[in-house]
Amino acid sequence: MEYLVVCLAAALVSALTLFSGFGLGTVLMPAFALFFPVPIAIAATAVVHLANNVFKVVLVGRKANWGVVLRFAIPGAIAAMFGAMLLNLSANFPPLYTYHLGGREYEITVVKLVIGILIILFALFELIPYFNKLTFEQKYLPLGGALSGFFGGLSGNQGALRASFLIKAGLDKEAFVGTGTVSAVIVDAARLLVYGLSFYAVSFMGVKEIWGLVLAATLAAFLGAFIGSRLIKKITLRTLQIIVGALLILVGLGMATGLF
Repeated sequence: MEYLVVCLAAALVSALTLFSGFGLGTVLMPAFALFFPVPIAIAATAVVHLANNVFKVVLVGRKANWGVVLRFAIPGAIAAMFGAMLLNLSANFPPLYTYHLGGREYEITVVKLVIGILIILFALFELIPYFNKLTFEQKYLPLGGALSGFFGGLSGNQGALRASFLIKAGLDKEAFVGTGTVSAVIVDAARLLVYGLSFYAVSFMGVKEIWGLVLAATLAAFLGAFIGSRLIKKITLRTLQIIVGALLILVGLGMATGLF
């Protein structure tokens, strides 16, 4: 079941992220979190996210504006490392609250509460029209890189903020997609360094069955990216976006309350 859920999410969202809507990490991380602890889910998502973005760089990276990439991605990479460090620290905190429901024990932990709230906020960010139209001037590119990088390191959610800041950078569509993809690779590489130094060697390596799932999700994401690159230049699937957003809010609530 986990292979079906995770691979479908990876393929579908990877195709859509070349254009609009939810980012791969925003949807894939909750899919992983349904079957694995949250820190491991975020780390596994980062591996798929990086591999998929490297593949996208091959497809669209040549159109990237490197001046914008440097102004945006360098602060993003630094902030991503701090976000990843904060995730590592919060994963070791004791449960905030324990309760029983239906004969089972559930725990509300710091990491689940924080990530659950962030999932809900980023889902609302994508669903509410006002935030969809929200953009920032070019002078705020370094700040935008830092914010999106920090949240990318902390929770895997960065696509919505990245798009909001890059959309005003004076780029055409191909340059926008290429610049965003190259920036995402730089941020992913930075946060993976921190994840690797902290809990990959302990937690991630201890869950051997996740490696097959990560590989399958990566291949599914490749397929989705390839299909997406061959589609019409502008794709808007608002109904699907609303459905996915509603499901993400439910997942975020379940995670924040310790049910997942």
